[in-house]
Amino acid sequence: MRILSGIRPSGTLHLGNYIGAIQQWLGLQREHEVYYMVADLHAITTPYDPKTFQAQIRDVVADYLAAGLDPKHATIFVQSHVPEHTQLMWVLSSLTPTGELNRMTQYKDKLRGGALANAGLLTYPILMAADILAYRAECGPVGEDQVQHVELARDLAKRFNRMFGKTFPEPQPLLSQGKRIMSLKEPDKKMSKTNDDGIALTDAPAVIQRKIAKAVTATRGGGTSAGVENLFLMLRTFAEPNVVGRFERAERDGAIKYAELKTALAEAIVHHFAPFRKRRKEILADATALDRVLTDGARRARLIAGETLAAGYTTIGLR
Repeated sequence: MRILSGIRPSGTLHLGNYIGAIQQWLGLQREHEVYYMVADLHAITTPYDPKTFQAQIRDVVADYLAAGLDPKHATIFVQSHVPEHTQLMWVLSSLTPTGELNRMTQYKDKLRGGALANAGLLTYPILMAADILAYRAECGPVGEDQVQHVELARDLAKRFNRMFGKTFPEPQPLLSQGKRIMSLKEPDKKMSKTNDDGIALTDAPAVIQRKIAKAVTATRGGGTSAGVENLFLMLRTFAEPNVVGRFERAERDGAIKYAELKTALAEAIVHHFAPFRKRRKEILADATALDRVLTDGARRARLIAGETLAAGYTTIGLR
């Protein structure tokens, strides 16, 4: 099975990205033909700093590699290095009713959050469809908030095939098996890459301990709060089973001490990501090797995306 996924370089990757995406990617890379991109074109639809953007892109690639993604098993590339994405997007945009774009939940949520209503943000789902269809991918690993975008990709594939002839498979969303990690300060919201409300994969041990210590645990009506549930979710992911069991029993018995829970959680996260931090530092120190990964990844990606675009152009009469 061929699979495409990616993460925007719009901030430091955090535990939510790791549990919600990268852990799943690690399993998929040895079982399927996978393409993992840094979605830089998607990132420029919202404010960013051009002066630091290239460093952010390379940081995400280093995160991928340090977490265990292997260029021998996965094609790792930067989205803008493969121009076929935007070329195919233009073709698909001519098949996309504007009403479908205006109904996209994420678009409406971003506008409510104060984002500028630019055309790039509106047409973001068409580019995502092009990302997937350029590789004739059968699946797109996504969280629940991205399912609507994969459904649009499937609808566009159907529409293209019906109008011009069978060209694309109809991709299906592959839902993340990881639970959604929430903000440490506002546990009713997702953990963010851009605010000091989450644990970055690159955070130093002291920073992790400080952030966890300040995490919200206040209960509502005597029940377990969303903040406590969030802490337990991370504990179950990173701590040893005996540690998890001890705190689960204390929670059931009403004897839990949240300060102790936070200390144990911080220690588990620090221990889990110690090899990651060491490996990431080594990767960033070897700029030549990192460049080689990106050059080879773009070459391999363009072989497939180029074939797809050429077939699509021929089918619609552009060649």
